[in-house]
Amino acid sequence: MKTSNRSRKLNKVSRSFDSQANIVLQDKSVFSGFAIGARKKVVGEICFNTSMTGYQEIISDPSYAGQIINFTFPHIGNVGTNKFDNETFVPFASGVVISADISEPSNFRSIKHLDSWLKENDIPGICNVDTRSMTNLIRENGAYKCLLNTKKNDQSSLKNNLKLINDWSGLNNLDLAKEVSCKKPFTLKSKNKKNLIRIVAIDYGIKHNIINSLINLNAEVIIVPAASSTEMIMSFRPDGIFLSNGPGDPKATGKYAIPIIKELIEMKIPIFGICLGHQLISLALGAKTKKMFQGHRGANHPVKNLITNKVEITSQNHGFVVEEKSVPKSVLITHKSLFDGSVEGIRHKSKKVFSVQYHPEASPGPHDSHYLFEDFISSIKDHLKHGKKKRY
Repeated sequence: MKTSNRSRKLNKVSRSFDSQANIVLQDKSVFSGFAIGARKKVVGEICFNTSMTGYQEIISDPSYAGQIINFTFPHIGNVGTNKFDNETFVPFASGVVISADISEPSNFRSIKHLDSWLKENDIPGICNVDTRSMTNLIRENGAYKCLLNTKKNDQSSLKNNLKLINDWSGLNNLDLAKEVSCKKPFTLKSKNKKNLIRIVAIDYGIKHNIINSLINLNAEVIIVPAASSTEMIMSFRPDGIFLSNGPGDPKATGKYAIPIIKELIEMKIPIFGICLGHQLISLALGAKTKKMFQGHRGANHPVKNLITNKVEITSQNHGFVVEEKSVPKSVLITHKSLFDGSVEGIRHKSKKVFSVQYHPEASPGPHDSHYLFEDFISSIKDHLKHGKKKRY
């Protein structure tokens, strides 16, 4: 089928390098390039992502709030953007760094150039940067605080930029979940209205494809704000509780989340957590978390399932981790990273509570771990069968 001239014109964007940009790291390193996306100055934590696909899903993942994403893959923007791959309604990433200018998109799903999409979502970016050198700095020295400046004709001195960087507290002890969470409950459900399983998902920065993964298993998902009370959560009479991914320090979010999670655990209702949700469950069960040296961000991270002895290739995005030595005896470690041996999954030995550090919804990433959603649904059905009478 031929593509019309009108369709081709819709995808083309007039590009001109009218604005230089730079990114300043807290160690005084400066990387210069050209501005893409929004024209603004932002401070955040620089991290790198090694995924070869899914840049739209990555940038729109709420877990990147407060972070500037350095893409190691050179071809970012080459398939454009579309209305289906966003992982949230409003992206919260602070900025993006790519090695080369964005090429004209070449994909039948593309409806908007990445540069236009970044502008529309008020996200600044910089291109024509040596992303390999930046990645090596992060690998050797850990995550940096940094400043990205894409403002036209901005003459800020290095001294002033470093002051802005040093004035920012960083992600340690920073709660960002309330900023990215929904403001009031809303419900999404399967088209099949019979025998729906009702799940309340606590939104610390939930990704759309997590909700889709649950809905596709015949679930009704009620998404509630991060700071929701136990009474409000239980007023929906849920069959199961889901704790979502999200940004920031789990200990900071835990100040209001952990007391609620402890109460929910005592109610013996099935609970499943992903990423930040995994860390919060771990904290509620008595474990500790810490900030990682450089974090795990990519779509090819090998994780060993210690129960089945199978290796799963996973999608990951986290800068904090559960400390293995702190995991209590009542909790079983079920998954470990084959990169660094860090804890990637836990399960309570006597309660229907489990969680994983990585992203089984695979957006972007492989589908090796999608079975975890099925395990959650099976846990709920077992609870409904043996634990109490069904609501319907």
